Amino acid sequence: MSDDRNAAEAVSRKPPLIELRLWRQFLAVAEELHFGRAARGLNMTQPPLTQAIAQLETLLGLRLFDRTKRSVQLTAAGAALVPEARDLLARAQALPAYARASADGEAGRLRLAFVSTVGFDLLPRWVLAFREHYPKVQLELIEATGDVQLQAFERGEIDAGFVLHSPGFAPPGLANRRISQDPLVLALPGQSPLASQATLSVPDLLDQPLVIFPRRILPSLYDAIFAMYHASGRLPRVAQEAIQMQTIVNLVSAGLGVAWVPESVRQFQRPGVVYRGVPAGKPSTRGGVRSASVVVPGCETSLVWPVANANPALARFMAFIDEESD
Repeated sequence: MSDDRNAAEAVSRKPPLIELRLWRQFLAVAEELHFGRAARGLNMTQPPLTQAIAQLETLLGLRLFDRTKRSVQLTAAGAALVPEARDLLARAQALPAYARASADGEAGRLRLAFVSTVGFDLLPRWVLAFREHYPKVQLELIEATGDVQLQAFERGEIDAGFVLHSPGFAPPGLANRRISQDPLVLALPGQSPLASQATLSVPDLLDQPLVIFPRRILPSLYDAIFAMYHASGRLPRVAQEAIQMQTIVNLVSAGLGVAWVPESVRQFQRPGVVYRGVPAGKPSTRGGVRSASVVVPGCETSLVWPVANANPALARFMAFIDEESD
């Protein structure tokens, strides 16, 4: 019984729901400080207006006006409510337009994840321009590796994400749109003798210690890099793994090894690091076994999203980046 009584008391203590009509009538009286003029402005007679203000005061449990036969004045509580009531009515009036804008993708919320490589060039330009064009869209950016993004999709925490992968290997089970395609380039320590060579060939590089990302965050590109080594009959000498491309480049700068990175990473200029493009290697013989020519793999950046995602702001963003890319 006590639980039922407590529940009933909790319900009775809930703040009353007050109609916008009452706030509009309160504001008319507050601005005119005269019930007759306020009633005429509202196209109503005075008695119903007087009753409405009394109802509002009863719901609030306090007086909003001090009334005499000659004057009407706001109480301190009434004066404090005037700007709040104006704001409430203005926001209520703006709701239909906001709803239409949301349906068109020109307002609302878009949660967008991205890998670090897209943050070097494309994403900053797009985000700045999109926010200028559509200021009512709340664009939330979340930096996350591909594996973390897949988990976030499962939990419904993001609407879309920019991911890196080998060409043609966008994450399965998601809709995707290719954004860009890059070759891999070699990041090597500036003090390495290889940095000063006029040309580099793949076989010259495969015995160098390698700094690379863990396979779990980018399996298709990890496998493509390892396949390049295997095609030459080599096993990569992994010196260190790191998650972020910036960290990988920093480790190269420290002399821990070389790294294969997307060409867009060239924009991350770090003292002690040289970026070099590497042409396909010619067939070679190692241990009596002749290998085929070795091609340095490339990579793609794609925007991916759940097929069932119906967020109009996402459709608006994709249309926007299509226009920006033309």
